[in-house]
Amino acid sequence: MSFSESVYSETSVYAFFKTIFVPSLRPSLIKCLSSIFYNFFYRQHLAAYLPGRIPVTSVDHPLDEKIPFTPSWVTIYIDFVQFWIRMLSFFLRRYGRRVYPHIKDFIFSMGRLYAHAAEVYTRNLSTTRRPFYIARPRFFVIHLFDPHLMCVPSLHVMVVIHAYTMFAKIAKVLGEEEKLKGQIDEMKHGALAICKAILFVKQHSVNCIPAALYAMTRFSPELFPQEEAEKFIALLFSPAPVSDNIPKKCRVHPCASPSTKLNETDITLIKNHILSMYRRFLAEGKTAQFWGEPILKFLREMN
Repeated sequence: MSFSESVYSETSVYAFFKTIFVPSLRPSLIKCLSSIFYNFFYRQHLAAYLPGRIPVTSVDHPLDEKIPFTPSWVTIYIDFVQFWIRMLSFFLRRYGRRVYPHIKDFIFSMGRLYAHAAEVYTRNLSTTRRPFYIARPRFFVIHLFDPHLMCVPSLHVMVVIHAYTMFAKIAKVLGEEEKLKGQIDEMKHGALAICKAILFVKQHSVNCIPAALYAMTRFSPELFPQEEAEKFIALLFSPAPVSDNIPKKCRVHPCASPSTKLNETDITLIKNHILSMYRRFLAEGKTAQFWGEPILKFLREMN
């Protein structure tokens, strides 16, 4: 037996108020939001207003030119925050107090994730060529709040990978892995859709993704080992499978992927580049004293 509800049927409002008013969850939420604000917004805006204190590296790659700027993907891209908050609502509604300890750990770990990425950002910032496009209101918001100085590793990629792997972990700990198999698949393919979206709206380069995958392998090796990372890369640009394990409501992403013209040859080149860079970071990281050194070395080489 499995739940037929899609995780996307949830809203973030329920999770927000639930975590605010449940005493055991509130401290984790406050710590998480504080970490996100400090390590992403404060640090980035400070660097933008006081330039020169931290080196900034452009990380564009020639393969980026093969990916067309497709504004319609912004709906999927901007969903990355709602993506992980909805999963909280999904678990809290269905499992109540039973899931509180696991939700508490997940929220706290999301704050640690931002601090983890900041260990690279505080040493070397990074950016890409981003079109100034504000014809759609969502792009105006992006340009207003994101100075675009924290590209490597991509926090968008890190956040959605952490969300789908933690969803699977919580389901397993609850003994509901088989029952929630459809939703686990849904979360993974939602993460893949957002990873594609960051490329199509030109928020990131193909260089930003392997750095994020490596950062996640170092952040949670038990949830995102090399084997899982390479499977994830292999699925990039692939349509979500239609399977009996995925509830009907889950088979189509609610922000259905817009059509894009990207041929198979270019897709192969992009995926091979991401895989090669990921393996390079992983190999260099084995002997590095600091986990982020392979990424910093790459940024120095790009200068």
